[in-house]
Amino acid sequence: MFRLLSQSLLVLLLALSASAVGAEQIYVPRATKITDNFYAIVGPLGQRSEANAGLNANYGFVVSETGVILIDSGASEHGAAMLQKAVRVVTPKPIRWVLNTGSQDHRWLGNEYFAKQGARVYAMSGTVKTQRASAQQQIDSLKRFVGPQLSGTNPAYAADISSAPEAALTIDGVRIQWVETNAHYPGDTMIYFPSASVMFTGDLVYVDRILGVLPQSSVRKALAAFERLVAFNPKYVVPGHGRVTDLAQAKRETGDYYAFLISNVGAAARNMDSIGETLDKFAQPSQFTHLANFAELHRANMNRVFVDFEANP
Repeated sequence: MFRLLSQSLLVLLLALSASAVGAEQIYVPRATKITDNFYAIVGPLGQRSEANAGLNANYGFVVSETGVILIDSGASEHGAAMLQKAVRVVTPKPIRWVLNTGSQDHRWLGNEYFAKQGARVYAMSGTVKTQRASAQQQIDSLKRFVGPQLSGTNPAYAADISSAPEAALTIDGVRIQWVETNAHYPGDTMIYFPSASVMFTGDLVYVDRILGVLPQSSVRKALAAFERLVAFNPKYVVPGHGRVTDLAQAKRETGDYYAFLISNVGAAARNMDSIGETLDKFAQPSQFTHLANFAELHRANMNRVFVDFEANP
């Protein structure tokens, strides 16, 4: 009897231990000062989950004279409230303006939460077009990751829409240069604040983890947009994912990766090489293998680039 009880206890302890190891840490958004009145909220690098409330991306805000300018609104009403709480640790000023850099769920599905509090939501025309086309699919997909946290979330679109591909505006005395990238999703953008030399790149730039090439992504447009980013020469780069960084790291881990995919995989497709041999040949580029999610995403990225260049040489 004692032996059976001991064995049962051991099995239970092992199960609890495995559960604890596998449990994801609860993510609490926190603001990090970039410079002056500019802040970033850096999300985790992994997949969306209830533990991170779908906030697996980077956000940011500017404390201006009469309020706060928020860059991207989170994946849900629940996630938007978490971002608001992080802002309130820094300033009691209200979030009066929300800028959407893109149309992935975690960049805009929190819009309604802030709009109901009186905030004005801004976006470029291409971003809103993609948001409208993908809203229902994103909500259906996001339910699998965040479950009940999506309750009360409804798509809400910008009231202030700027024409693509570039726009200049001033909000509460803060000058903004807004540029369409069309990189990760059609209508994606980057937002530059010249007074502080801060660039919020949206999903054009990833650091610390490998970027993802989706069926709707365009590495050709992404590389062109990255060259436009270089021309701005920002002192501070807030990527779509990963730590706040500089242009040098952004180039090593994103710009060079776009160039690698085009000059190797794209060139092989144009040359009508075998897709299998091409994917094997470029499977382990040493300059990128250290990046998080490399094993999961790199081969799929190459496959999509090859197919794109094969169909559109």
